[in-house]
Amino acid sequence: MEYYSVNQYLKERFGQKVYKIALNGGFTCPNRDGTLDTRGCIFCSGAGSGDFAESVSLSITEQIECGKKRLEKKIKNGKYIAYFQAFTNTYAPVERLREMFFEAVRHPDIVLLSIATRPDCLPEEVLLLLEELNRIKPVWVELGLQTIHEKTAVYIRRGYGLPVFERAVKELSKRGLETIVHVILGLPGEGEKEMLETVSYVAEHARAGEIQGIKLQLLHVLKDTDLAREYEKGLVPVLGMEEYISLVCKCLSILPETLVIHRLTGDGDKRILIAPEWSGNKKLVMDKINKCIKGL
Repeated sequence: MEYYSVNQYLKERFGQKVYKIALNGGFTCPNRDGTLDTRGCIFCSGAGSGDFAESVSLSITEQIECGKKRLEKKIKNGKYIAYFQAFTNTYAPVERLREMFFEAVRHPDIVLLSIATRPDCLPEEVLLLLEELNRIKPVWVELGLQTIHEKTAVYIRRGYGLPVFERAVKELSKRGLETIVHVILGLPGEGEKEMLETVSYVAEHARAGEIQGIKLQLLHVLKDTDLAREYEKGLVPVLGMEEYISLVCKCLSILPETLVIHRLTGDGDKRILIAPEWSGNKKLVMDKINKCIKGL
């Protein structure tokens, strides 16, 4: 069995390998500012999942240039994705979003704009802005679904119901925007059955043409999160390496071959990673996943 990797997709689209530069727009989140909660999602780090993003003290152009410098040993005169990663990147007045996003897409080395956000943070004026940007350079919208199961969603403090996600996906699809969905494998209280149900749900929307990509993310326990405190009490089991690899292969067997696979494991910051420790060796994990896939 083979899968359609994001590297393959980008090479086909842009004629070469394209690297992602993680940016920090200085946004917050309705799960942080008191609109829904002040604690964030149970697994979310202090950086709002933007642990690898550039410094918020820099302008967007300066962040892009810093990112290019970090990557100069891998690529010169390259093409890049401007990835607004930290916190919720459509949760701000549309004028502010317009200024930042246009600064990114106007950079000559940026070929694509990727925006990580929540499905409950896509009002009409933001959707119109994204549609406008998409006419200049391609726009990906990355939505954190994590799970379709309400009990788990409440536990992780996701803060929105499944119908909200479905509306967002339909609105993005209607405007010709590419949607990438984040799914977390190994959430507390979920077994293989529940996890595969979430992946099957994404697959259905992909076959309907509403979702173009997926990120499969291993649950990481990170320092200074509520999940870490639950883990320290012995309330949060984590997946073993072989268990996770087997699960990923089962997920891939469910997903349509045309769906772009953006991630098969995680990139947890080793400075704050508590568990599972084996996930820190990404090369080994990916080698084992690819070996498992070839055996299918």
